[in-house]
This record gives sequence, structure tokens and C-alpha cells, in this order.
Amino acid sequence: MVMPGAVRGLKVALNSTGKYKFKASELSIDHLVVGGGVVGLAIARRLCQRFPSKTTYLIERHSRPGEETSSRNSEVIHSGLYYPADSLKTRFCLRGRQLLYDYCQSSGVDHRRTGKLVVALPNQQSYIENLHAKSLILTPPPNFEAGTAVLPTELISGDAARSMEPNLSGAITGALWSPETGIMDSHALMESFEKDISDLGGELVYSTDIVRIDPAAGQSPGCVVQMLTDGASKPDAILAETLINAAGLSAPYLLNAILPAEQQIPMYFARGSYASYSGPGITGISHLIYPCPEQTSHAFQGLGTHLTLDLQGKVRFGPDVEWISPQDDLEGVTFWKKHLIPDSSRLEEMHRAVTGMATDYVGIRPKIAPPGSPFQDFVIRRDANGAMMSLLAIESPGLTSCMAIAEYIVEEME
Repeated sequence: MVMPGAVRGLKVALNSTGKYKFKASELSIDHLVVGGGVVGLAIARRLCQRFPSKTTYLIERHSRPGEETSSRNSEVIHSGLYYPADSLKTRFCLRGRQLLYDYCQSSGVDHRRTGKLVVALPNQQSYIENLHAKSLILTPPPNFEAGTAVLPTELISGDAARSMEPNLSGAITGALWSPETGIMDSHALMESFEKDISDLGGELVYSTDIVRIDPAAGQSPGCVVQMLTDGASKPDAILAETLINAAGLSAPYLLNAILPAEQQIPMYFARGSYASYSGPGITGISHLIYPCPEQTSHAFQGLGTHLTLDLQGKVRFGPDVEWISPQDDLEGVTFWKKHLIPDSSRLEEMHRAVTGMATDYVGIRPKIAPPGSPFQDFVIRRDANGAMMSLLAIESPGLTSCMAIAEYIVEEME
């Protein structure tokens, strides 16, 4: 694990070399969403629903949606248990969980409300008791559907936990049961969002990079956005009345293009490795199992080495946290791609917590604060006289929160 002093932020801006010169717009549209991950797709879908007479485009640099953070996560529908009560993460997770279950049910997206056990040793009982107490006092976020508990949890004994998961260690003396946690098929969700956008009249444009952003001049609201599609020699320019920057790992990079150098936002990146497990003790596991976090700098134990399932019943552990840095700013904003290849370098550390593992896959989490910083909430800000909305540090629980974030963005535009 990289120590805090060794991690450097990457502070770079789109088109900082000036390669692409200003170009007058050739087309005007109402809404342009940049980023075809699950959050960008959810926002574009919501815009198409709410403003059917307006034009909505979604631009994605890859050839298909969700090629970065959205396809490299645990696919867990989180309950909203761990974040500060007044944070956007809690607000959007609670509301998003509700929206996501409803959408998956109505749209046929495969999912399962597995529930989660947070298991405790004798000296960890106070931790789960505090989580339970917090769950009891949470208030409903805006738009939360009445008639259901905001965050139901139950303190149970170790024996009761073993009746649910017989392979749990006899050392476990208590657990917190969180019935609202679940799992889902994130790829099927994104495909469903894509279909909704197309059916509602939105435009999906893939294999296209944003190369320059300029706030519109004079009294014209919006941003002039230049984009370059694979195979094209020159960029196209469009005027978007509202530009929504949902570019995930590259969101600060786009925003920095219109900010003065002293206000630009550094980017940090955390690599998370997942390990599949095929050892003993997994027969019949049907719930997610999380330990209480250990007070240690060890990457896996520091998070709590949690066990998750996929919809096929495969068991995996992770992610851990490994901070990665570019060698210098010249290495580029996509330097993290070389860190996506799974390898055995993390297995030795993983084995300190759990044995019987094999490398599975790797994801990268977008950060805007270095290791050791206080809690970092989601950030949603407006720039360019309100014409550009940027979503920063949208990591976990971003998948769970995606539809609630979309709901919030569209309400802000009304």
C-alpha cells in the first residue's frame, strides 16, 4: 500500500497544450451528458423523461458504456449504512436503493435482495451497536417513498448469524443484519438505460472524445464543446445549453479546462483488487458478509475484508485500496489503464486475511483528496455561469446512487 507521502495528485486540464483552437458551434442542443457510465446513463435517461421536447445527447469515449468504474465494482446495492447522516452519499444511497430496486423489478434487470451480515468479535460489539443506533435515527431523504423504514437493521447474536450462515466462525459473537443490501447485474442495468434513452428520443454517441470546452460568449447560455470521433481528422463543435460532466475518472480533467490554474482540482486514483475464492467453507452462502473494520494500515483489513456474491453464486473478496500515482503530469490522465490488469502482487496481502484466493479483476476509484484525508463526500458543482454541472468523486456507492443522482440533477435544472 502506498503511504500518504508517496501519493501525488495529477493536476492537468483538457487541452492544456492548446492543440485545439476555439471553433464556433455547428449545432445547438439542450443537454449534453459527458460520460457513459451508469451515472451518466441514468442522468441522460432522466433528462429524456422529464424534458421530452428537448434534445439530449450522451457522449462516451469508449465504444460501449461502462468501460471504466461502472464495470469494475462489486455490483452491490448498498443499504446506506456507513456514511455520515447528512452527506450526499447517505442521501443518494438511501433514495437510490429504493429507485434501483423498483427499476430492476419493473425492467427485468437481474438482481437479488440478499441482505448483509456485519459480523463482530467480542471486542467489536460496540461498532455494530453504533451502526444500529445510527440506522434508527436516519430521516427520509427527499422523495423517499413513505411507508417503508429508512434503513432497517437488527442486532442479532452470533448463534443467530450462524443459523443464517453456518460456516461463520464460532468466534463471532454478534452481528448486524441489514436486509436491504443486495446484488445486481450492472451491465444489464446499463443496457436497459441505453434502451430507455433511445426509446425516449435521446442520442447516444460512442467512440468520441471531448477535446475542448469553452463557456459560451456574451449573453448566450451554455458551453461550446468540441468532440473528436474515432477516424475523424477534425473535431465537431456543438453549443450545449447545459453540459453535465459525468466523466468519472476524468471529471476533474474536464472541469479544469475552464478553471484558472490556481483553482484546478487534483485527481487521485485508488486501485481496488478483487479476488475470487474457491476454498472451503462457502457451500450454501446466500448473504453478503462484512467484518468490522480493523484498526490497522493493512489495505484489506483496513476496509474490512468483505465477502460478496455475484448472481451466479461466485464468491469474491475485495476491493482493497492501493493508491497509484503517475510518474509525472506528462504521463497523462489515463495512466491508470496500465493498472487494470489483475496480477498476483496483492495476493500475499489478501492471504493475511483470507486463504484460498485467486486474482479476479481490478477497478479504479476516482478521488479528489489524498489518502489520510477526512471523509470525502460526492461533489456536485456548477460552473460557467451555471451552464456546466460537474459530478466529482463519484465512487462507492455510485452504482446504488445513480438514479437518485439523476433525480437530483434534473430537479436542479427545473
